[in-house]
Amino acid sequence: MRKNANDPHQPVSAEEGLKRLSAGNERFLNGTTRFPVLQKDVLAALTREQHPYATIIGCSDSRVPPELIFDANFGELFVIRVAGNVVSPEVAGSMQYAGVHLKTPLFVVLGHENCGAVKAALDLKFSNVREPARIELLVQNILPSLEHVDEHAEPAARVACAVEANVRWAMRQIAESPEGRARAAEGKYLLVGAIFEISTGRVRFLE
Repeated sequence: MRKNANDPHQPVSAEEGLKRLSAGNERFLNGTTRFPVLQKDVLAALTREQHPYATIIGCSDSRVPPELIFDANFGELFVIRVAGNVVSPEVAGSMQYAGVHLKTPLFVVLGHENCGAVKAALDLKFSNVREPARIELLVQNILPSLEHVDEHAEPAARVACAVEANVRWAMRQIAESPEGRARAAEGKYLLVGAIFEISTGRVRFLE
């Protein structure tokens, strides 16, 4: 029997999930998105339970809505958003829920170009520019990722390097968590990083 790609209860592998995200971003870029209207039948099915195929850890930036840039339907993505896509205790708790209870096979850390939180971390590290207390607590989560960022690089290149380094730092934190190690040992999940290019709309998946 052929699988129904629109069935929210149909299990999806991590590899298939990554293909869906890539294809969805291509539709977003081409202006051929599939979900412009409310799909009441899908919502009715989701009132009972949810089976998202991917967990997206992204930035709160209003220009980076994962459901739109991946052309994803209701119930397909479990989205966790916080400024700078940092792995705070609350974010870690949400990821644990996604892994333990929803069993999403794919986890994506989604950064974006010219991230304001990353810029604030660069300003704090290299120019000692301070932010209000709670913002600075968030920015402190990004500082460890900037260890190898060149202070003297051209500004745009420095920010681009820092954005990618911050994504890789979040991935490392996830991979080295007890849950990440356990699921990796079981071979039951895939962890990838990505950068959303606001200027083009394209998502670049990291190697």
